[in-house]
Amino acid sequence: MLWEEAAQGFAAMGSESRLQVLRSLIRAGREGLTVGEIQERTGIAPSTLAHHLKFLTGAGLVDQARAGRSTLNRANFEQLEKLAGFILSECCADLLQNKAANDG
Repeated sequence: MLWEEAAQGFAAMGSESRLQVLRSLIRAGREGLTVGEIQERTGIAPSTLAHHLKFLTGAGLVDQARAGRSTLNRANFEQLEKLAGFILSECCADLLQNKAANDG
């Protein structure tokens, strides 16, 4: 994952409301939720919710598909796993490097 892609993903999660939306979609699993179902779970107003979904979709964290008259929203678990891997990939690297230098 490139720095720019990671920054965009983390920025998309940078508000309490977008985190609520994303968490609702994660809890729903791969079946996803309609916009109305997300509204019920989060209490976010329709126009505001549309803005947040656009932001999350633009960052690749949410996928949308038409289901009849509704739009089905799903968390993009692959992209979320990449973001988690990106931020955790350097875990303890300095400690390991310092330990190797002290042991050597």
